[in-house]
Amino acid sequence: SQVSLEEESQNPPAVGHWKPLMPSKGDKEEPEGGCQDAGGVDEPQSMEQLNVSRLRSSSVEIREKGSEFLRDELHKAQKELKLKDKECERLSKVREQLEQELEELTASLFEEAHKMVREANTKQAVAEKQLREARGKIDMLQAEVTALKTLVITSTPSSPNRELHPQLQSPSKAGFRKGHGRNKSTSSAMVSAASQNVAPEPVSRECKEVDSILFAEFQAWKESPTLDKSCSFLDRIYREDVGPCLDFTKQELSELVRVAVEQNTLTIEPVASQTVPVGKVAAEECGGPKKCALSGLPRTCKHRIMLGDSGNYYYISPSCRARITAVCNFFTYIRYIQQGLVRQDVEPMYWEVMRLRREMSLAKLGFYPSEM
Repeated sequence: SQVSLEEESQNPPAVGHWKPLMPSKGDKEEPEGGCQDAGGVDEPQSMEQLNVSRLRSSSVEIREKGSEFLRDELHKAQKELKLKDKECERLSKVREQLEQELEELTASLFEEAHKMVREANTKQAVAEKQLREARGKIDMLQAEVTALKTLVITSTPSSPNRELHPQLQSPSKAGFRKGHGRNKSTSSAMVSAASQNVAPEPVSRECKEVDSILFAEFQAWKESPTLDKSCSFLDRIYREDVGPCLDFTKQELSELVRVAVEQNTLTIEPVASQTVPVGKVAAEECGGPKKCALSGLPRTCKHRIMLGDSGNYYYISPSCRARITAVCNFFTYIRYIQQGLVRQDVEPMYWEVMRLRREMSLAKLGFYPSEM
């Protein structure tokens, strides 16, 4: 044992082992031999146990600190999630409110648009009615003026007109006419013209009777209005009115005019309102101011037409212009019906279509207003 202690005192202590520097109080009474024996056997074991206990305590402390850190992080994440949930809920409410406001705004805009369309249709119907009434009044006034002119012309000092001078009539007739001398110019003109064998312009009141077949075809078309000429209503009008009215001598150009009228791309403009710039070549002009491009006849052409955006102009005579205008008026009216712009009963609309057909027939026969 003494040899081992001397070797240990000469050699440095091993790494990982604790070397006691001073003996403890309990070891003072023990002999040196017993201390040396115990130090050589029990000290490494106690040091290893101390190291293990320290490692265990440090690992437990680290685990506790790690779990505490994780709990703090978990609490922070939960708080952030709650804030995110609240923000998402607020944004969803804002989106729902915006969608509701957008739907209400769209509905109000559509309602306002429909209201404006209804008001426009009502105003148009009232304006058309007033126009018809004004035309009727104009016709009546023109007839009265014509009758008055006839009365004035047929009344002379040698043979006075008794309608203009009631005092020349017999008392019985004068008494019968008392109180009824107002607004009788038309009837008096007819009586005086008959008595003087003068033929003034007659004021005729035409009678109308609905054709059952034509009216049934128009009613069927009115249920689902279309511009397809395969339906019976438009097929008849194409065969009887549109086709003959647009059948000119120049067949190729006539076909182009018909297509442009159907597609609503034909333009009619006065010749005098268009001036060709000096030094520039104008668009191709067929015919001329003295020759109609559709009929090929020498006529004074006051208008010219352009088909679509081609830039090609064709001079047309007044008769050809009247025929094209009559067909364009017909197509314009049925387009208004198709678009729902005409607010009338079926029968007035039918008679307007018949009037437009009559204009096409008269234009095809060569009748047209003098102002054309």
